[in-house]
Amino acid sequence: MSESKKQTYNAVLVDGCRIPFQRSGTNYNDLMAYDLGRMAIEGLIARNAVDPATIDRVIMGTVIQEVKTSNVARESALGAGIPNSVPAFTTTMACISSNQAITSGVDLIRSGQAKIILAGGTETMSDIPVRFKKKFRQKVLAARKYKSPLDFLKFFKGLGLKDFLPELPAIAEFSTGEVMGESADRMAARFGVSREDQDEYALRSHQLAAKATNEGVLDQELIPAKIPPKFDVVKNDNGFREDTSLEKLGKLRPAFIKPHGTVTAGNSSFLTDGASASFIMEEQTALELGLKPKAYIREYNFVSQDPGEELLLGPAYAIPKALNAMDLSLNDIDVFELHEAFAGQVLSVLTALNSDTFARESLQQDKKAGEIPMDKLNLLGGSLSLGHPFGATGVRLVTTAANRLIREDGEFAMVSACAAGGQGHAVVLERYPN
Repeated sequence: MSESKKQTYNAVLVDGCRIPFQRSGTNYNDLMAYDLGRMAIEGLIARNAVDPATIDRVIMGTVIQEVKTSNVARESALGAGIPNSVPAFTTTMACISSNQAITSGVDLIRSGQAKIILAGGTETMSDIPVRFKKKFRQKVLAARKYKSPLDFLKFFKGLGLKDFLPELPAIAEFSTGEVMGESADRMAARFGVSREDQDEYALRSHQLAAKATNEGVLDQELIPAKIPPKFDVVKNDNGFREDTSLEKLGKLRPAFIKPHGTVTAGNSSFLTDGASASFIMEEQTALELGLKPKAYIREYNFVSQDPGEELLLGPAYAIPKALNAMDLSLNDIDVFELHEAFAGQVLSVLTALNSDTFARESLQQDKKAGEIPMDKLNLLGGSLSLGHPFGATGVRLVTTAANRLIREDGEFAMVSACAAGGQGHAVVLERYPN
């Protein structure tokens, strides 16, 4: 094989943005995930001098799919005016779906198959697909073969009243039947994370998100969303609670394990609608276009554990793996952005990383990763306060981390997240030099 064939290329994050994340059932209530994805793509293209026809691939993450737009990346791209000659595909990996979108793009760039990737994610929880139960669905499909009106008389044979009730998607593990909040509760107990610890962390997240919003720090990654038919403009996230307090959080009852659980609605992320988009490019291509990259995308990995015992502990496995691959320690990382599914989940991950016992028994390492300083972690708020549109959060995390590296004059950032199925992800960003 020739040397040119063996060449690898650097992948850089040029820009990332998102429409404001909104609590489900509010401003995006009448929109599809397609609409949200389209707006995010339009916003990204509008602020970057990139000819849409030169994009090699559009990749977007999503979780709860609308059957009409099963490949929502393609539909959103077309809706945003990207030429139909640009291929697009959708990734589904629970809460790390757009992380997978980004890294799929990086793989294409490093192997020389692509120069410009548009990676993003979109999700709506305001209009989830509701279907009839299986017995009724089977009857409907069988009815397609009916020949005469008399055939329809047998439609109702064997159906009970409960068969006509709608079936809602469940945010539960297929393999265990357990909802994520139950796993978070058990994990918090395992690592000795108290209810007070969780409420304090949740309060911190809401206060930081409110501060970042009020001071305009998040404006760098936000693009306005115009909501039809009147095209009202949404400019900011609406999920953070600026007026919350430890007293208010302390009055909330356990949401999953009752009556003695510690996970509540106040220290959990909420159902959110939103979309994000980013440009991932081959380094020289970005420079030739006159674009200034924000960060190199360096080492990344995906991990999996037992969804019954360690559903949300993925970052505790992924972060040490990424550090070891780059011969770095936690002390070398200037910016941390961790997905906040639950306060108890984040605090359990932090405890595990700082545990010699966990390092020996779970990572087969002699030494713990160490302590992540709170003054480097999620300083603009996180999923608990900004919201968590499942398919879009990964790009938000990476975008925020890159912007923070520049703003805080750091060198390395660590982004990590847990996901349903017992999976996890970590990626290291390196600030692009001045």
